[in-house]
Amino acid sequence: MNAPPLALYLHLPWCVQKCPYCDFNSYTAGPDAPRERYVDAVVRDLGLEARRAPDRDITSVFIGGGTPSFFPPAAIARILEAASARFRLVPDVEITMEANPGTVEFGDPAGYRAAGVNRLSIGAQSFSADALKTLGRIHGVDDIHRAVDAARAAGFERLNLDLMHGLPGQDVGAATTDLEAALALDPGHLSWYQLTLEPNTVFHARPPAGLPDDELAWDIQSAGHALLEEHGYRQYEVSAWARPGDECRHNRNYWTFGDYLAVGAGAHGKLTVPDGVRRYRKPANPLGYLRDVEGRDSPQPLEAPLDDADRLFEFMLNALRLREGFDEALLEERALVPAGQLAGKAAGAVERGLIERIGAGHWRPTALGRRFLDDLQAAFLP
Repeated sequence: MNAPPLALYLHLPWCVQKCPYCDFNSYTAGPDAPRERYVDAVVRDLGLEARRAPDRDITSVFIGGGTPSFFPPAAIARILEAASARFRLVPDVEITMEANPGTVEFGDPAGYRAAGVNRLSIGAQSFSADALKTLGRIHGVDDIHRAVDAARAAGFERLNLDLMHGLPGQDVGAATTDLEAALALDPGHLSWYQLTLEPNTVFHARPPAGLPDDELAWDIQSAGHALLEEHGYRQYEVSAWARPGDECRHNRNYWTFGDYLAVGAGAHGKLTVPDGVRRYRKPANPLGYLRDVEGRDSPQPLEAPLDDADRLFEFMLNALRLREGFDEALLEERALVPAGQLAGKAAGAVERGLIERIGAGHWRPTALGRRFLDDLQAAFLP
């Protein structure tokens, strides 16, 4: 069995303020957030996780949240030093950290760069002051520009901007104006995604007025895609656009059903082991996570192996997000599922024009399949 690439995800769960659209495992920090104790627990957790895959290289590290830049550079440095001491990181390892642009949420970029972070993902979300207010963001438009300038001055050559569309009151013109503002900052990577009302969020309970309907949302997306292509960006995933060479290695590992280790509150892991593919997850509440890690002397047990149907579905759930699709060989190698099972499941989606098989065993979603991705993915439900 050839093990797939292995990544490491680190979750830092606190934010200054919880946004009304956010369904991530994040919490308002307050004055008593136990940041030092949490870093101690992450360092301990790294030691436990290192026992799961002692002979495998780590190809990427992603520090997500929450707002990781809520932690000072010294804390990030300590975490990454512990990771380097416990794991075998490849020489060109990609180390991404998420950051918000606001003054109280954005530490010194030079400190993060010195700590070992080499890719920064800045949560701009919008360049409209009114939209930022509606979204509950605590930064302003000028903060975004300052954050990007500071990141570049600190030596960050790899930079992503997160930007939303389909915002309340937004039409095609407003959406493309927003996108043009992001493009003017010339990031190598853009995550451009539609605002969705996720369960267990404030917006889901109380939807904001003026959300675009489906047709307007499609018009916004089409106009944005044309603009991004005009500026030399390539869509390699549903919401990910990059210039050549600036694709996110860590996220691509998810979409190609690679393995990943999980550290931090609510983090999920996936490992390919001799008896199949297994998952595990850490306690979601930060205090519960702290108690769990502080009381452990061995890694958290893995869940039961996924069966063929679940592995096929989870592989397709991820791989269908890739514009170029995937080879049957990758399915067999990563999901441990014979390609013949895929053909039977895909027949209905092929008839509906949602997916196509090209040449000797390459599959990709069609333009219609990318537009109705949920319907396409549902075709592979167990």
